[in-house]
Amino acid sequence: MVASGRSLLVPTTTAYPPGVFRPGWTTFSTGGARPAFEPSPHGPPARNGRRPAVRPAPRPAAPNGRAVRPSPAPWGGAGRTKVRYVRNVPIRRRDRAAATGSDDVPSTRRRGALLAADLQDVSPLLRAAPALVAIGLVALADLLAGSSTYLAPLMVVVPSVAALTLRPRELLMTCLLGLLVMFALNRYYDRVTAPSDSRFLFGATISYIVLSAFSAFVAEVRMRRAAAFAAVSSVAEAAQRALLSQPDPVVGPLRLSVRYVSAADAARIGGDLYSVLDTPHGTRVLVGDVRGKGLGAVRTAAVVLGAFREAAYDEERLPDVAARIEASMHRHVADGEFTTALFAEFHASGPVDLVHLGHVPPIRVRADGRVEELEAADPWLPLGLGDLATDGAPRSTAVPFGPQEVLVLCTDGVVEAKGRRSGAFYPLAERVGPLVKDGWRSLTDLDTAVARLYADLLAHTGGGLGDDALLLLITRPAPSAR
Repeated sequence: MVASGRSLLVPTTTAYPPGVFRPGWTTFSTGGARPAFEPSPHGPPARNGRRPAVRPAPRPAAPNGRAVRPSPAPWGGAGRTKVRYVRNVPIRRRDRAAATGSDDVPSTRRRGALLAADLQDVSPLLRAAPALVAIGLVALADLLAGSSTYLAPLMVVVPSVAALTLRPRELLMTCLLGLLVMFALNRYYDRVTAPSDSRFLFGATISYIVLSAFSAFVAEVRMRRAAAFAAVSSVAEAAQRALLSQPDPVVGPLRLSVRYVSAADAARIGGDLYSVLDTPHGTRVLVGDVRGKGLGAVRTAAVVLGAFREAAYDEERLPDVAARIEASMHRHVADGEFTTALFAEFHASGPVDLVHLGHVPPIRVRADGRVEELEAADPWLPLGLGDLATDGAPRSTAVPFGPQEVLVLCTDGVVEAKGRRSGAFYPLAERVGPLVKDGWRSLTDLDTAVARLYADLLAHTGGGLGDDALLLLITRPAPSAR
């Protein structure tokens, strides 16, 4: 693959029918809406990035004397041209950034960046601080003990401490400093007066040097593992953000503020899911909770979110969106798995339409702090269990929603969070009113409201949550305030 301006050239070969195109180079344009194919008999561009003049090859003739014209592909491509192989030739940074949305670096610099991921934000002096403190403490103890006690061999703790924070080269320099301090202390007291003393000092020195070399090896292994962890973490974080992307603070007529916590360590997503989409049928919101928690429920969450992001634009009625997701779960999710869900549809004004599928009911908070739980008049089975219903279908319920009100959506990880001492569930309906009643005023007030509510939840549990938890606050300001 070779970059040329705004195009990528890949070697191609003839596939259907034989003889139509000879092996050459195919151009995939990155500037247009769809690929454009252009066979070139001159091969790849020169190293300076300029492409030589292209002379179109004569179109071969069919048996009837007419030129053969390749039939168009169904997706608007070049018809019967196939790409047999693509060489892994680096693309210019500008083209790669345009294609991937990020500025990549060469492999040689990438390795250095990954190796620097271990304590990369800490200066070398701060990284060396534990080892330097150890050197100082050993020297101070030896000086305070006087000439009758020889504590300088305790300097062997320095390489072990340095291996925890320093890189190999920095570790060796620090260990050399410790060795010099050990010799200086011995010279200060002039302790080597007998052959036994010299043998003792020689043994301590050899032990110190061997331990320093081994500690440098340990530091190198630690750095490589940290680099591998940084690489895997970056890939995992990108995948998690793609699956559960953070919505904009303003979507359609709505203002949003969300707080999401996964029960899995070092994970951004888990079994709770949400999505907010501005569609031709209104601004649609999905909040769900997959059976289970942590990373084991991520696969089901991906199926539900993917189906919702398609059906929300295609289906005119909100219950039909739920039906589409139900069908997708039957195709792609194992039997017995289910997801409780709450669907909401907002317009520029008027009531909000809700579809309850076994989920925690939302709470409407008025400007004066009054709270109302919006229980479903006709709740339906969770997603994935629809085949157990004998008749009927999920129905939507219209609920009044004014510009000075806040709609609080959450998952069972919030309402079932147990207190550290009492063991009681978190009383969301009792606490939410005073905490979020002013959230309708502005985006800042809405963010403050969700932060207060989350802080109150952590205070109830003692600082930890045993399940995935989601808090989503929604307001719809008056048209004059948008």
